[in-house]
Amino acid sequence: MPSTDARLLLSAVVPTAAVGAIATVVSGIVAGGKGAIGAVLGTLVVILFMGIGMLVLQRTAKKLPQLFQAMGLLLYTTQLLVLFVFLALLKGTTVFDFKAFAFTLLAATVVWVAAQARAYMKAKIAYVEPEKTGSKP
Repeated sequence: MPSTDARLLLSAVVPTAAVGAIATVVSGIVAGGKGAIGAVLGTLVVILFMGIGMLVLQRTAKKLPQLFQAMGLLLYTTQLLVLFVFLALLKGTTVFDFKAFAFTLLAATVVWVAAQARAYMKAKIAYVEPEKTGSKP
């Protein structure tokens, strides 16, 4: 993984994990052990889904740059739909507190997207590949 990709991934993972830790503590206080488990699972789902999506998007951008924007929109839409499916499937669970899971999932997703947008705005990524000097056409 190139250093730029790793930096972009890390700049989204760290704030998301921090929000997940805060949500785990709050959920543990409010809903007990099941709330903490729900918050941890919600954070892990977001980090895994969004992280895998970001890696797929970076590979697509390198191999097929003309599809980057369309792939990004399709990817984020798909990720949100899959997260809603997760919520629908796990709604009646008794293994963990569903409300803690759902609110953590929402908060972690918002933080991930905001952190990723900030990271892309601050990144110095060349949009045009410079010509190699000394080469003749």
